[in-house]
Amino acid sequence: METELSRKLGAEHAIFGFTPFPAVAAALTRAGGFGVLGAVRYGAPGDLARDLDWMQDHTDGRPYGLDVVMPARKVEGVTEADVEAMIPEGHRAYVQDLLTKHGVPELADGETSGWRITGWMEQVARSQLDVAFDYPIRLLANALGSPPDDVIARAHDHDVLVAALAGSAKHARRHAEAGIDIVVAQGYEAGGHTGEIASMVLVPEVVRAVDPLPVLAAGGIGSGEQIAAGLALGAQGVWLGSLWLTTEEADLHSPALTRKLLEAGSGDTVRSRALTGKPARQLRTEWTDAWDDPAGPGTLPMPLQGLLVAEAVSRIQKYEVEPLLGTPVGQIVGSMTSERSVQAVVDDLTRGFERAVDRINRLAGR
Repeated sequence: METELSRKLGAEHAIFGFTPFPAVAAALTRAGGFGVLGAVRYGAPGDLARDLDWMQDHTDGRPYGLDVVMPARKVEGVTEADVEAMIPEGHRAYVQDLLTKHGVPELADGETSGWRITGWMEQVARSQLDVAFDYPIRLLANALGSPPDDVIARAHDHDVLVAALAGSAKHARRHAEAGIDIVVAQGYEAGGHTGEIASMVLVPEVVRAVDPLPVLAAGGIGSGEQIAAGLALGAQGVWLGSLWLTTEEADLHSPALTRKLLEAGSGDTVRSRALTGKPARQLRTEWTDAWDDPAGPGTLPMPLQGLLVAEAVSRIQKYEVEPLLGTPVGQIVGSMTSERSVQAVVDDLTRGFERAVDRINRLAGR
């Protein structure tokens, strides 16, 4: 499952896996893919350094990357406290009413939120890069479009390729003009922040729009046959995220959430602003229903929504309040029916890819 891009980055398979869990990223890299560690949950640079040290010790010298959340446009002098002050009291009351309705306990005295979107703040992302460039990362991906020009230049100075996610050909062309190296064409089916165009339509549009830049296909991909389809559409690899959530190495800290993922069908997700303020595909729950209810106050724009619900989400996760318990995940969740090791998932992907290629060759009379 090699492509020009995978060979350039030193990976055996053109399987790029985004994950917030170091153990998953490292296991994918060891299995011959390319693990990409999500940095958005790291508030303190020391925490990221600790996990990158661990990655170094568990990747056998093979390549891996880092995913940050950094807006292309800089806002000077705005602190997290400034943004917190913009949240209306009515929205805070709505959150509290939801938690009270479902009997969600308070956090213990002195306990702080374990889930908090801080990585969207540019100064946080830049501090993460100060750490990351001390490690031999091979790829820097940005989940909010193209990173600032100086970040792209800094990455290139460290011989690090830069990738950016795009939900349309228009966005992809902007990335190419900004000087990025790889476009991740993320279709409507994908988990997390995603646009409105399905992968089967989006991937070839993006490939044509940014040629000769390499494109990774993302969204609705969870089998080797689907990987083969992505490459047939012109991609040089795939970008997988949801598939790793139910692996044995994933650290969800929630048996109830794992069970919900394993039992969910492909129709049990919804594209909602409930978590971050931007449309993000996630499990449909009473939490997403409440925020999408026209009778409610509606969601706030990013990053206000993420800051508003941070403690609530931590409480829901800690106490496993199942009606409200969810996570970003794509429509491929319907195929995630058992807990397996990352290596087993990769083995299944490669076998499925081989079956698809053999089938096409037979159809072509080869």
